[in-house]
Amino acid sequence: MRLIRKIYQSFIDKPFKEGMVLNGRYVVLNIIGAGSYGIVYLCNDLKTEENRVVKQLRPSKRRNKKEIGLFENETSVLGRLNHPNMPSLYEAFSDNEYFFYVMSFIEGDNLEDLIFFKKKTFNERESLLILDQLLELVDYLHKKDIYHQDLRIPNILLKNNEPFLIDFGLSKKGATAAPIQSPASSLQKKQEGILEMKQQDYYDLGEILLYLLYTTYSSKNKKALPWTEELSLEMQTVYLLKRLLGINKHYTDISEISADLHAALKANEKAHSP
Repeated sequence: MRLIRKIYQSFIDKPFKEGMVLNGRYVVLNIIGAGSYGIVYLCNDLKTEENRVVKQLRPSKRRNKKEIGLFENETSVLGRLNHPNMPSLYEAFSDNEYFFYVMSFIEGDNLEDLIFFKKKTFNERESLLILDQLLELVDYLHKKDIYHQDLRIPNILLKNNEPFLIDFGLSKKGATAAPIQSPASSLQKKQEGILEMKQQDYYDLGEILLYLLYTTYSSKNKKALPWTEELSLEMQTVYLLKRLLGINKHYTDISEISADLHAALKANEKAHSP
């Protein structure tokens, strides 16, 4: 059954070829990504002569209410963003029951390619500084009641050593404004759900920090050891990581993370000052 589904999808989900014009405006230059429910194209906007990113819901998913819902949710989230380090939504359109949306093109290498293919390294201070910038982006989202839920190194672009956040396909919107008539238990569940989404983003930030820190690690042991033994880090950085990853008490607020992050930066600066 799974094989039949894959064959069906490969037949139905043929991407548009280079030169194809979408919505009478966007010329396909190439495919820059393909996920479980979307195909992403780099296009040239004939009206502005600027490059844009056009995301298409896979044709095989266009009659699936859940997948359409995810696509519409992502479009809705992007429409609420107004940040220079995140994509801007220009428009959404449909053509012959194909669904698309158009967003800004952010040029840069994602962290996954930088780390694994270009072998870029980040020392402890550089890693903490990137986390500091990412924390500002996540804080912006959380203040808008948006939770990314997919903070991973492929979804972070680096341009001039500045991180940009992309791919909001799994993002969720919270419910901070509960109706007055809501029962206390219902309000409590909403608050617990929001805290859980926050902590998922915090955990993901911890994993990103680990990826960055491991870029300077050279294994001398045949046996893999826990990161606490493999990495030589300042005590404050270890404390920060343990809380982000939930090994120690979970963070509940970004201000807590920011305070510990700046303590780690200060300790690192002191340790390496002449």
